[in-house]
Amino acid sequence: MSRSSVAPGHRILWLLGPALVAGVAYLDPGNVASNMTAGAEYGYLLVWVVVAGNTMAWLIQYLSAKLGVVTGKSLPELLGERIGNRFARRAYWLQAELVAMATDLAEIIGGAVALNLLFNLPLIWGGIITGTVSMAVLAVQTRHGPRTFERLIIGLLAIIAIGFSAGVFIAPPEPGGVLGGLVPRFDGANSVLLAASILGATIMPHAIYAHSALARDRWVGRDPSLTTRRLLTATRWDVSIAMVIAGSVNLCILLLAAASLQGMAGTDSLEGAYVALEQSMGAVVATLFAVGLLASGLASTSVGAYAGAEIMHGLLHVRIPILLRRLVTLIPALVILGSGFEPTQALVLSQVVLSFGIPFALIPLVWVTTQAGVLGEYRNRWLTTVAGLTASVLLVALNVTLLALVFTGS
Repeated sequence: MSRSSVAPGHRILWLLGPALVAGVAYLDPGNVASNMTAGAEYGYLLVWVVVAGNTMAWLIQYLSAKLGVVTGKSLPELLGERIGNRFARRAYWLQAELVAMATDLAEIIGGAVALNLLFNLPLIWGGIITGTVSMAVLAVQTRHGPRTFERLIIGLLAIIAIGFSAGVFIAPPEPGGVLGGLVPRFDGANSVLLAASILGATIMPHAIYAHSALARDRWVGRDPSLTTRRLLTATRWDVSIAMVIAGSVNLCILLLAAASLQGMAGTDSLEGAYVALEQSMGAVVATLFAVGLLASGLASTSVGAYAGAEIMHGLLHVRIPILLRRLVTLIPALVILGSGFEPTQALVLSQVVLSFGIPFALIPLVWVTTQAGVLGEYRNRWLTTVAGLTASVLLVALNVTLLALVFTGS
C-alpha cells in the first residue's frame, strides 16, 4: 500500500508503522547485553532504570515523529538549516556519526554472537553474514519503499519479542523483587555505569534522528484527506504500542537474568548467559534467546544504517548510497570481532557512548519542537516542554555522575 493510496476511511491501525520500526532500536543487542548484565549482577536493582527510560522514550519518540509529520523534514535536516557555522555543523555531525557507528558496532557484534551460538560460526564470519543480510534488508527499503520495509522490520520485531520474553513465562520473577526494583537507587560506580548503558540503549540518539525521517518518508505526498491532526493521533498510538512492546521486552530480559542467572558464573557475557539459560531452563529457551538476538542484530543494524544516512544528508547535504555506507560502517565492527576483544564488553561500552550522545539529539529536539515558526499550532505545550527539559537534565546529570564515579574510582 503506497503513501498516496491510503483511503480516508481506513482505521488508525493502517496508519501505524514508523514508530514500530524506530522501536527496533530499543531492542538491539546492546539492550540485551546491558539488561542481561544488570540483572545477572544486581538482580532487580535497576528495574527502575528500564521503566524510567521507557517512559522518557515515549515522549522523545513522539516529539521526533511529530516533527516529521508536521514539517515533512527530519531533525537532521532542520538542524542543518539552523546551524549556520560550517565548523559547528561539521562538529555536530561528527558526534552524531560517532554515535551512529557505536550503534552499528553493537548490532553487528550481536548478530555475530548469535550466529556463533546457533551455528558455531567464527565471530568474524558471523559479522560478515550479519552485515550482508542487513544490506539485503536495506535494499528492500530502497527498492520497495517504506511500507514494505516496515513490514519486514515488524516481522523481525515479533521474533525478537518471542525470543527474549519466553523465559520469563517459564521462570517468573519474584513480585517483591520487581516492586523493590522500582525504587531509584544505585550500588557503587559499576551500577551507575550499567544504568548509563541501559539508558543509552533505551533512549538511542539515532532513533531520535531516524524517527522524524521515517515519519517524513511515510507521509510525504500523502492523500490530502489524511489531515495532520489525524496523523498525529495515529502517531500517538504508534509510539505507545512500540514503547509498550520495547519496554516490556527489555524488562523481561532484565527480569529473566535476575530470576534465573543471578549468581551464576560467566553470565556477564552473552555467550555465558546462553550457556546458563541452557543449563537452567533447557535448550529451547536458550535457542529462542539466540534466535531473538540474531533478529535483533539484523533489524536494528538496518535501522541504524538508515539513521546514519539521514544524519549525513541532513547536516552535511551529502548523500551516499546507503548500501555503500553500510559497507563502510561494517569495518569497525569486523576489526573488533577479529581482534579478539570480548564482544559483550564491547556491546556494553558502546551503549555508554550512546548515552553521551543523547543530550546532543534530545535538547535540539525539544528546542525545535517549541518553535511556532517550525510547528505552528502543533508546537509543544508548556507542560510537554517542561517534561522534555526534565528528561534532558536527568540524563545529563546521570552522565556527569558516571564520569565522576569512573574517574575518581569511588
